[in-house]
Amino acid sequence: MESFFRAIEDLFVNVLFIPLDALRFMHSWWGASTLNWIFMIIGAVAFVYWMLQLKKYNDSGEERKDVSGHSFL
Repeated sequence: MESFFRAIEDLFVNVLFIPLDALRFMHSWWGASTLNWIFMIIGAVAFVYWMLQLKKYNDSGEERKDVSGHSFL
């Protein structure tokens, strides 16, 4: 079982994280943080999209908002 976990460690450390190790040794903060900025932009776009979808659903008036709208109330 130990060799199985060593193989997983080897896969992540020596194979999958090679691009991140290359970014770590850049001398520019902007260059090294490009991946983080890309993820932040994707998250912000997804958040705005989700809020617009919620607003569209809220404006359509499909949801029952009275007190007896749910059985547990």
